[in-house]
Amino acid sequence: MDPTLKLLAFLILVLANICPIKSDFSHCEKVVKNWAFSSLQQRVKEDKHTLRDLLFFLHVPRTGGRTYFHCFLKRLYANAQECPRSYDKLRFDPRKQKCRLLATHDDYSMMSKLPKEKTSVVTILRNPVDRIFSTYEFSIEVAARFLVHPNLTSATKMVGRLRPGATGVSTLDIWPWKYLVPWMREDLFARRDARKMMGSIDIKRNNPYNMEKMVMPLQEYINDPRAHELVHNGETFQVAGLTNNSYFVESHEVRCCVQKHKILGEHVLEVAKKRLDDMLYVGLTEDHRESATMFANVVGAQVISQALTENSSMESAANSKSGQGSSHSESLPDNDDNQDSTSDHKADEIGSTEDLEEKKETMTVGKLMEAYEGCISSLRKTQSRRRKSSLKRISPANFSKESFPIFPKSLILNSSFSRFYVESEGHSIVEAVWSEALHNDYVRIRRDAKISGNISLFGHAGQDSDTNLASLCRVSEVVIEQIRSLNHLDFELYKYAQEIFAKQHKHVVEKLSSMESESMFNNPGGITMWKFFSSAMCIVVLLALLFLFVNARRRMSKVKI
Repeated sequence: MDPTLKLLAFLILVLANICPIKSDFSHCEKVVKNWAFSSLQQRVKEDKHTLRDLLFFLHVPRTGGRTYFHCFLKRLYANAQECPRSYDKLRFDPRKQKCRLLATHDDYSMMSKLPKEKTSVVTILRNPVDRIFSTYEFSIEVAARFLVHPNLTSATKMVGRLRPGATGVSTLDIWPWKYLVPWMREDLFARRDARKMMGSIDIKRNNPYNMEKMVMPLQEYINDPRAHELVHNGETFQVAGLTNNSYFVESHEVRCCVQKHKILGEHVLEVAKKRLDDMLYVGLTEDHRESATMFANVVGAQVISQALTENSSMESAANSKSGQGSSHSESLPDNDDNQDSTSDHKADEIGSTEDLEEKKETMTVGKLMEAYEGCISSLRKTQSRRRKSSLKRISPANFSKESFPIFPKSLILNSSFSRFYVESEGHSIVEAVWSEALHNDYVRIRRDAKISGNISLFGHAGQDSDTNLASLCRVSEVVIEQIRSLNHLDFELYKYAQEIFAKQHKHVVEKLSSMESESMFNNPGGITMWKFFSSAMCIVVLLALLFLFVNARRRMSKVKI
């Protein structure tokens, strides 16, 4: 095995198991409370609903953030407006560089490096059980790509040769995959070598989550120290700013104390809740369609509005300069002052900015959603092809519908929309892609189940039915309960995120209603239409009164005769 990998695995194991010397409850309580008090005292923005100059997309792994980045943010921001990618370390000075979008797997501690008064934060959270399943599957999927090599040494050497001169960002550069993938890669090669030594073996195909001859069983994965360090309660620690990738000096000690004394986790949870409260937008993976629509209306609308305002200001300034006979009308914009750039880079930057401005001049929330729908369809196909290619190398442990011939043809799902499996769509077990059609199928199947009395498939009202789903997926209830217990903070944070989501929805609906009313009265066309309808209603009322009056006179005349 490569010496670097050995050292990395050893360091992770050490970090996962060794706490500070003073880790007794009284010391830990003091450390955690002091950190929480300091975090809760931070000043809250006056208006969290307003988009600031810099948008920080706090991307929690396996929540669907990649879709938002490619299908929303890449359409709203030019390449020149993206901050330099900093997955392994901070590669720019955010207080000097005039970028507008930062999207990383960094935790909330990144805010300590950003100008807080000029930064808005957005994030997406996911049902914790689903996120654990997805993290497990993705770790194995990416690691399986290396099985094309004859052995682990060959695979690691290839990575070492490619990375120094590689363009773009590798999954192996991104937290937490830079730890989880090498771990699973080493495990897959070890199991493959063991199979070769044993010769012909019989592998049961009924449960890919417990196929130890092929891959690490799910139960072994969730109980490993590395999963405790990197995966469990990952949403809470990332939103609080306490991952092992944190910029906070005290993060390791606080996290270690919370892992040793669970009761202290409540203080971290309160900080994480406050962080969510202060965010511009909080989405939910399970409510995909509604989350996307809300993102377009909350974030997208403001980005478009900002761009239009800036374009108008730049045009006014340009016209003013040209009117004065200035010779600097074609000079580069100010946002290049603090960037190292060549003339080619600047030309590309100008071109991309012009393209973006041209798009935004005609961009609306409706058009943004149309583009999003087309984008997720394309992205889904690409991801599906890549996933199938990777999982072929560990077949039959491929986490796809082929592994579950006992599944009903229609759907297997749980009551909280946590997972949605559609055989006809060919989606993998956990990585379902949400759409309006899937939602309609869900409603139909729920209705049919109630009619037939088969409610047990969906669990009891108001409860998650991960256990029922687990029995169908051949994942034991014990494993599901372990996941729940190990991620108790994430479950509480997710419930709180659902409350915030409901409030956001109400706020957006009220805002849109208010805007429609305003546009009706402020728009001359709207006023004309309003006057027309008002006049028409008055005429109708007058005609009705006249009709009643005439009838009354006729009756009076008949009575007199």
